[in-house]
Order: sequence, then C-alpha cells, then structure tokens
Amino acid sequence: MQGLQSAKKRRSARRSRKTNGAVRRGPVTTEPVQPPPPLRASVLVLNRLYLAIHVVTVRRAFGLLFRELAEVVHLEEGAFANYSFQSWREISELRADEKRPHDDWIRAVNFEIQIPRVIRLLIYDRVPKQRFHLNRRGVLARDGHCCQYCGGRFPAHQLSLDHVIPRSLGGPTTWENVVCACMKCNTKKGGRTPKEARMTLVGRPYKPKRNPILLQKLDNPKYQSWRTWLDGAALPVM
Repeated sequence: MQGLQSAKKRRSARRSRKTNGAVRRGPVTTEPVQPPPPLRASVLVLNRLYLAIHVVTVRRAFGLLFRELAEVVHLEEGAFANYSFQSWREISELRADEKRPHDDWIRAVNFEIQIPRVIRLLIYDRVPKQRFHLNRRGVLARDGHCCQYCGGRFPAHQLSLDHVIPRSLGGPTTWENVVCACMKCNTKKGGRTPKEARMTLVGRPYKPKRNPILLQKLDNPKYQSWRTWLDGAALPVM
C-alpha cells in the first residue's frame, strides 16, 4: 500500500514539473520591429565633378568629412549648398530643435550632428565602371524579399537563394537563374527543376539594369535627394 502511494506521489510530482515547465516557457511573443539605427543609413558620394560614384556608410562619410577630403552637399529650398565638416556641424546645431521626420541624427560627446545624404569628394574626379555583381542582398532586393515560388514576403533571415536550374544539373549562378526563396519552398524543391517539383515561378528572373539595392533605397523618402544625381547610374553599395 505504501509502495502504491509512493508511486502516485512520484507521478504527481512529474506532472507538476511538466506543468510548471510549460508555464515558465509561456506564450511566444513577437517584438515590434525597430527602425535601423542612424549609423546604418547610407550616404551618396559624388566625385569632384558632381557625378555619383559610390554609396558608403555613415561612418565612412564622416571620416572623409572630418579629414577634409569631402564636403556635404545639401538641398535647401530647391538649391544645393556646400558645407565643410565644421560648418555642417554649426548648421546642425541650429537645426537641432526642428528635426524633420526623415532626417537622421547622431550624438557625439559634446554635440549632435545631422547625417548628410550626399557628400562630394574634393580631389577625386574619376568615374568608376558602372557595374554591380550578383549577391544575396541584390537578389533579395530585386525580388522584393518575396519568395518566387509561393509569393510570400519574408524577412531576410528567412530567405535563401535558389538556382532555378540546379547547379547539379549544370545551372549557372547568374541573375537569370537565381531567385529568392523561402526556406520551406527551397527545401520542397530540393535539387529538382521547378517542373520536376511541380512548382511555378511567380516571375521570370532577370538581370536588372540598375543596382536593385540602390533602387530599393530610392523608394525611401529619406533618400529622395539622391534622384538628382542618379540618372543612369549603377553604383556599388557598401
């Protein structure tokens, strides 16, 4: 009798631990998506002749400004004005109380400064070759972060690249043979062609005429001033 009671107590204790464990885990919650920090913004670079040649990070842009290798080009009331690092800092201090929604700012130890959208190199007048290479960011931007098999839109970490004609069957790694695919569709397709896997492409993959990452940025209101300089440009993006 005592053995039976002991067994019941042990079973009851195991149930209690399982229940408690489930309660501790709790429901899965989704955190709100936070906007990217200002230092992840991009800056368009012009050469000395005001031709667009590159897109760089904010950190790189401020490094060029601080070393007096570049100046800020800022749109004001329909006209562009040029500023050195020091004068841009002074202008920023005057604007600090009237920040606009699409402006980005960073705070240093003793002052706050607005992130410029465009800078101009003071001594560089060459124009690099206008080309861009196939990479993961470019394919995801071209396809709008949408799986080209199910049509669903996913965050970047839930997407992969898929060769329409698998590499095992001789498929090349080109813009015309690589698409964005969600993990589920990529696993389902495996090493088969879409026809063999009974899957249909949402759209035909193509080589874009302009850098898709750049085009994606131009849809953002904060980069509208870039359009003045980007007619026909296909720039590398860092």
